[in-house]
Amino acid sequence: MDYVTWALRENPELAIFLAVALGFLIGRIRFGSFSLGIVVGSLLAGVVIGQLDIRVPGVVKGVFFNLFLFTTGYKVGPQFFRGLKGDAMPQLVLTVVICVSCLLTSFIAAKLLGYDIGTAAGLLAGAFSESTVIGTAGDAIGRLDLPLEERTRLLNNIPVAYAVTYLIGTAALVWFIPTIGPRLMGADLLVEAARVRQSGAEKERVPDGLLSAARPFDVRAYRLTDARVFGRTIAEVEAMASPARVYVMRLRRGDEIMDAAPGVVLREGDVIALIGRHESHTARADAMGPEVSDPGLLDLPVATLDVIVTKTEVAGRTIEDLAGRDFARGVFLAKLRRAGLEIPVARQTRLDRGDVMTLIGAVPDVERAAQAIGYADRPTAATDMIFVGVGIFLGGLLGLLSVVVAGVPITLTVSGGALVMGLVFGWLRSVYPVFGRIPEAAVWIFDTLGLCMFISIVGIGAGPGFMAGLEKTGPSLILVGLTSALLPHTVGILFGRYVLRMNPLIVLGTCAGAGTITAALRAVQDKAQSSYPALGYTVPYAVGNILLTAWGPVLVAMMWVSR
Repeated sequence: MDYVTWALRENPELAIFLAVALGFLIGRIRFGSFSLGIVVGSLLAGVVIGQLDIRVPGVVKGVFFNLFLFTTGYKVGPQFFRGLKGDAMPQLVLTVVICVSCLLTSFIAAKLLGYDIGTAAGLLAGAFSESTVIGTAGDAIGRLDLPLEERTRLLNNIPVAYAVTYLIGTAALVWFIPTIGPRLMGADLLVEAARVRQSGAEKERVPDGLLSAARPFDVRAYRLTDARVFGRTIAEVEAMASPARVYVMRLRRGDEIMDAAPGVVLREGDVIALIGRHESHTARADAMGPEVSDPGLLDLPVATLDVIVTKTEVAGRTIEDLAGRDFARGVFLAKLRRAGLEIPVARQTRLDRGDVMTLIGAVPDVERAAQAIGYADRPTAATDMIFVGVGIFLGGLLGLLSVVVAGVPITLTVSGGALVMGLVFGWLRSVYPVFGRIPEAAVWIFDTLGLCMFISIVGIGAGPGFMAGLEKTGPSLILVGLTSALLPHTVGILFGRYVLRMNPLIVLGTCAGAGTITAALRAVQDKAQSSYPALGYTVPYAVGNILLTAWGPVLVAMMWVSR
């Protein structure tokens, strides 16, 4: 044991990796449907290891935190700027109401109970599930005109309050938003979801971890025996199936297999390979003639390609509108992702710049559609590190600029600048996707691992004084954390439903997004048996991340001025 202690003290990088490993292990432990999560797990593991009095250079913490914040901004950048548009204004207004309520609740609770600045910052970070506040508030505390010993004490109080209030606040909100939220609005989520499906805005949802037995798209072979199609061009026959979308991919005439150009005239006995949705085959396709087995005709390359929406003539259009365009011939939309989150694919779903459309169809058709929609995001393992490095550097320069208000230096800090520049660079990537690619695997490393590394180092540094701080403020923080978490969301639910007149499913999705609580969104979706609430999540998640992160130094300034 002495050898291990010596190794950790002399090589603090080993302590960081051990804390992360234990944190991920703790995060996997479940209590019914609830788990601590890897972030809290990493914090607690760091606290335990920190009892050995291990010193980690502060620059290491800054590197991981800046990488995490830049990636966070990169992910949500397109949706953040979309929130400034008119059609997203109700969600933006509701998000601002919730986030301002979060700030005021934390400040008032801290003043009433006599909490210090560090405890107040930890309360804001934990009760509203925004770990980034630990870093931005900590940077602000480090700039206060206080003795080093006092600043260290305040910094160590942040993770104490965070650990207590995060557990209470997150668990309460994952239950409160889908269970009490509908009652506050007088709504039944299952009924609301049924109405959405009846309107055609969403299809039936398949539970997570399962696959639907129904194939949404299929290619089948038919021998033409119906005289109505003889002598007609392929384009005319495809139009006969309207409003259903079916397309001839190629045909066999005798022993020859031919490309299916729109102007080719069909003859009796031709065998055509027809692509369309499953319901189109069963409803209309067999009217042309009997289905036949023709492996040679059906053995044709079909591509699945992710395409980023960048063209101005596509952004803002509905899926139904685009389906009628010439470039969409033979192409179907299999999946749609926004800010990394899958959203419903329905006729009236409106596309945004930066959305990722997963297209399926013949290779030439998919390539043609990709050119008309935006940029083909082909799989690659390479990360544009020039983009990442320059982004964080420029963000740091921006963050170092400061103004003094009431004797308090107000600044974005280097980390806040990295977040802002991540927003800008993420938006640039959605507009000009030829550069700045960060693959999903790299995003996970920068985002998830970067945050857990940062939190582990925070825990290691706070370890020696953690238990003393917990004994002092822990009991009161349990009740305060619960109240502080529920009150802003109660205000938000009532405001969204009765003032903004928003759909109940969208209101709850917005609350989950504004509070950056993905687990609450999943709980709402499970309760409603619908993915529709995700449409209210993406913009608030982007805006909520920025506002709550910015509240760290703001709360520090408010507490300092009112001391």
